[in-house]
Amino acid sequence: MHRALTSLTMTPGSLSALGRFLILAGLLLVILGAGLIFLPRLGFFRLPGDIVIERRNLVVYIPVVSSIVLSLILTLILNLIFRRW
Repeated sequence: MHRALTSLTMTPGSLSALGRFLILAGLLLVILGAGLIFLPRLGFFRLPGDIVIERRNLVVYIPVVSSIVLSLILTLILNLIFRRW
């Protein structure tokens, strides 16, 4: 029983690692939220190559090119972040 309790104990090193993770996760959420607010205003999610099907009571939007561009941008950003760590 004592062994199980010691494995759950937080050490100062693990607390600082948890703190860094929470700060990074919070920053990523802020960046994601800002992107969701500002990118549609710039026309980012209506790029040529995105598929839009409009009918009387239905609109289907498939962001093919937007997804590829967003994936490339996130790949570059995450590579820059994790190379420094």
